[in-house]
Amino acid sequence: MSCPQTARVADHIATALATPLPPEVEEKARLHLLDTLAAILSGGHLPAGIAGARLARRLGGPAEALVIGSDTLAGAPQAALANAMAAHADETDDSHVGGRFHPGCAIVPAALAMAETQGAGGTALLRAITLGYDIGARAVMALGVRSADTARFSTHTIGGNFGATAAAAALAGLGTRGVMHALSYAVQQTSGVPYWRRDADHIEKAFDFGGLGARNGVMAALMVQEGWTAVEGVLTGTPSYLSAFAEMPQPDALTDGLGTRYEIMGAAIKKWCVGSPIQAALDSVIALIEAHALTADDVAELRAIMPDDRLHIVDNRDMPDVCLQHLLAIALIDGTVGFAAAHDRARMADPAILALRSRMKAIPSKDLTEARPPRQAIIEIDTKDGRSLRHHTRAVLGTPANPMTRAQVVAKARDLIEPDLGPALTGALIDAILQIDRLPDIRALRPLLGAAG
Repeated sequence: MSCPQTARVADHIATALATPLPPEVEEKARLHLLDTLAAILSGGHLPAGIAGARLARRLGGPAEALVIGSDTLAGAPQAALANAMAAHADETDDSHVGGRFHPGCAIVPAALAMAETQGAGGTALLRAITLGYDIGARAVMALGVRSADTARFSTHTIGGNFGATAAAAALAGLGTRGVMHALSYAVQQTSGVPYWRRDADHIEKAFDFGGLGARNGVMAALMVQEGWTAVEGVLTGTPSYLSAFAEMPQPDALTDGLGTRYEIMGAAIKKWCVGSPIQAALDSVIALIEAHALTADDVAELRAIMPDDRLHIVDNRDMPDVCLQHLLAIALIDGTVGFAAAHDRARMADPAILALRSRMKAIPSKDLTEARPPRQAIIEIDTKDGRSLRHHTRAVLGTPANPMTRAQVVAKARDLIEPDLGPALTGALIDAILQIDRLPDIRALRPLLGAAG
């Protein structure tokens, strides 16, 4: 069956590593690589990261790729799975609003595992990661999903699955026909139902967002490397990827802007290690704290006005890092929200926090759902001395409309990595990532990531 979109996507993937990136795109890729490595290292101590590493050690395989934070070398799919589970063990990793997924937690581990397996260098890795963001985001955009509530399948698993497959296929050196076969296996492995919202342990969610896509992408590339053939022209037509999964099929979105519009530039790096819908609310409450020397004792009532399509994800949740009210209380009591505080489940029972939460209201707003840039929030506070304070965050720090600087991303990474690696090794790793285009073989990073060599 003729499918020009599949051929165009496959040709782009097959030639991507030979095509230089614009300097600003390459720099953004460095920052997302650093941010994801920080998420993996910090997430390796959380339940999902521990579970992923344990499974990788059990499955073993050839010593192809590193399980980051350990001295375990495993088969590429196993290492990709473990590192992806750690990358989304928390809410630390990046996101992409247009693509409705968390790209880094699936794409970066897949690219790293395949780069190690192939002995690829830093430039190839950055180009593969950038490619993964391009293909993963477009695969979701082509589905024409109207809102998170109308999606029949989890866009988070779909975007990660296609993005990881593209990155791994490029690093595997597959030609256009081989990439088409890898894309066919990506379609066959597409899955995911969005009941992950009910996962209180964040283990299945880590698999849905990161582990599944990373493992599947590497597997698809390796199968084709080993001579597996598959069906060609599978993205459009009937039956196809779009006929099976799309809500309002947009086939042209699969190729629109390929090579000129880089989706990594539309990805967001989080300032706060918490659920994405909470970022703007924390930006607002911190702005009020700083502007008015506000403390928890000053608050008579707090109103958090949130997009009505996002609020249910974070409203009075039982996990500290995705609970809007809990994190606003932490911010007012501590003056900030650090990684440790955001994950201290015991503090959810703290009487001071519960008392403050009792004075909060979460208010859904259709206007904020429709507002652009997306994911805005308004915090209104009535103080005990009669003041009425308000802050509207329109452009969340870390989003394309208000990007974090290199220094800010480095500071976040240092905060997450130093407790594990110590200051010297942390500094060496950050320096290596910021100069990774000079690295001829990505395996040279292993001593900085937990392995002996």
